[in-house]
Amino acid sequence: MLYKTIVTRSLALALLAAALAWAGPATAAAPASSGADPQLAQLPPDRQLYERYRYWRSTQPRQLDDEAALAAYAAQLVAGGTSKADAAKAVDTLRREGKRLEVERWNEILTADKPRFNVQPNAFLVEMVKGRKPGAALDVGMGQGRNALYLARLGWKVTGFDPAERAVAAARAAATRLGVPLEAVVADDESFDWGTGRWDLIVMSYVGVRNDVERVVRALRPGGLVVIEAFHRDITRTQSVGGAVVFDTNELLALFGKLRVRRYEDAPGPADFAGKDAPLVRLCAEKP
Repeated sequence: MLYKTIVTRSLALALLAAALAWAGPATAAAPASSGADPQLAQLPPDRQLYERYRYWRSTQPRQLDDEAALAAYAAQLVAGGTSKADAAKAVDTLRREGKRLEVERWNEILTADKPRFNVQPNAFLVEMVKGRKPGAALDVGMGQGRNALYLARLGWKVTGFDPAERAVAAARAAATRLGVPLEAVVADDESFDWGTGRWDLIVMSYVGVRNDVERVVRALRPGGLVVIEAFHRDITRTQSVGGAVVFDTNELLALFGKLRVRRYEDAPGPADFAGKDAPLVRLCAEKP
């Protein structure tokens, strides 16, 4: 479904500050061809439409389902002066092409010549695996492989998946250059086979988590860890960030209540996808 693609994709980074440069300050009701943002105006019409919808969607209640969100957006377009026929056409495009456009945008972001995100391994992950015996690791929403490659170089047997095929190809190429084994799969969280009791470590760094909790618990081996870093809800006071990677106080603790918490943090820190310090939540939990 479209909304799930937008805010819980395996990359699931949603509207991070680096990505917001495309959406800019354009209003939700602005026609796709308005060109209010010069960077936005350089994109094809369907991408302009999608970026504006994506930005608007990040400001709406998370409980809205796909069709309710699309209907509300159509009403917003009409209220802004778009004809009902054009609004219906826009919504139809979003419904049909949303998944493709989401993958396309992250292919561009994750393979940019000048990345606007931290290309080094996540610092919390580095700390959590320090001194731990390598085993089988899964990197959910691996992107261009920054975390997967780090683990592989430490001797972990790493599998990563992501629907952004160009990012996955970049991870494969980097693994070849480094001479480390890496299984990199083009898939999303629903199509990937997580398995049962398969992993000693599951990494979820700035990705959607809520829909995958049961998959994670089932897929971990006894004694296996899940390591998560994402944004705290407080970030939404100053910028618009997609709901998949935003969590309320202690929400991760509740979601992973079946696991033994090894470490939990709710504090500001350097955010891999914000380019600055931001309110973060971090969880390292072990399957009993």
